[in-house]
Amino acid sequence: MMEISLDLVRAAADRIRGGVQRTELSRSAALSEMTGVDVWLKHEYRQITGSFKERGARNALLQLDESARGRGVIAASAGNHALALAYHGRDLGIPVTVVMPKFAPLMKQSRCRALGADVKLFGAHIDEAKEYAMEFVVNAGKTYVHGFDAPAVIIGQGTIGLELIEQRPDLDAVIVPIGGAGLIAGVGYVLRQIAPDCEVIGVEPEHAATYSAAVDNGSPYPAAMRPSLADGLSVPKVGTNAFHIARSVVDQVVQVSESAIARSILRLLEYEKCVVEGGGASALAALLEDRLPHLRGKRVALLLCGGNIDSTVLGRVIEYGLAADGRLSRFRTRISDRPGGLANLAKMLADAQASVKQITHERAFAGADVTTVEVECIIETRDQAHLDAVKAKLEAEGMPCRD
Repeated sequence: MMEISLDLVRAAADRIRGGVQRTELSRSAALSEMTGVDVWLKHEYRQITGSFKERGARNALLQLDESARGRGVIAASAGNHALALAYHGRDLGIPVTVVMPKFAPLMKQSRCRALGADVKLFGAHIDEAKEYAMEFVVNAGKTYVHGFDAPAVIIGQGTIGLELIEQRPDLDAVIVPIGGAGLIAGVGYVLRQIAPDCEVIGVEPEHAATYSAAVDNGSPYPAAMRPSLADGLSVPKVGTNAFHIARSVVDQVVQVSESAIARSILRLLEYEKCVVEGGGASALAALLEDRLPHLRGKRVALLLCGGNIDSTVLGRVIEYGLAADGRLSRFRTRISDRPGGLANLAKMLADAQASVKQITHERAFAGADVTTVEVECIIETRDQAHLDAVKAKLEAEGMPCRD
């Protein structure tokens, strides 16, 4: 098993200093009031390529000998690790090849190419991409840099733990998103050594609970996967090194729903003006979904670990988050098909202070009652309570709503 120590993490911090940003840790008054927790945000999404992955990538690249540098490195990654390697490889003059699954976001493919990486698309998922990447290790002598299980990568991620305690020595807990577990292994190890009373809490999407599967099995184990907004955390199996470190330093792991992740992206955008991807927002999701009630009143850092979300996906996520909030709703109801029927509905919605986004008539399939027409409404409301009140008002007027 890999060697890790505080001395190795401190050496990594010295090694990457000047090449990786020391990110801000700031208090969020709005989120603190909302959750009842004293919330502090660690802004790792502000790294040059938009994620914490730069720390481990640069630490690994800087430890290559001259011969390995010349042959270059290769990695399988759907996004953030690939971006980090591409950027720091260019900065250090080391050739980088990244193998991305065919579904990898177009934005991330384009950015890796723009950073000078040789991008190859292969396979339906990251495991198939890795198998292809290993052919270049055998045939071209390239060094494989694992995105979450390479010792140098895990140690590099641990530098976040050093910064957290330097910035806020009195933290009661740190919430860390879990994908392959390299981040929580590195950060958790450091916190356990220098701040043993600080809780280390992991959070993973319900649709990709790979760390929990490993805990249940006693070792890394493939978990059932479903599509998730936290695509950066959707790793089929946690790393072996990462798991064996993490299991000894992590106090608790919780899972969060897709709607909570969407609402977290929306909250960070609205209240903190932060554009954070699903994986990065998962730490906040654990608080919004009240999965950690024992943290109320405590000082807690949330790792906002990545901000690489496609603009088209962001638009859909915002709408999904608004719907999960009860602030955007679609429903069907029946109104009179005589003159004034639609005007009456519009007036009732206006009186209830709901904003109409769209109303669509449906006559052909509305049933045998030709005196009425079915309409589909999309409206904006303040919150779920406001939406419930609007629907109750319509029902009282003989216009029951259905989804």
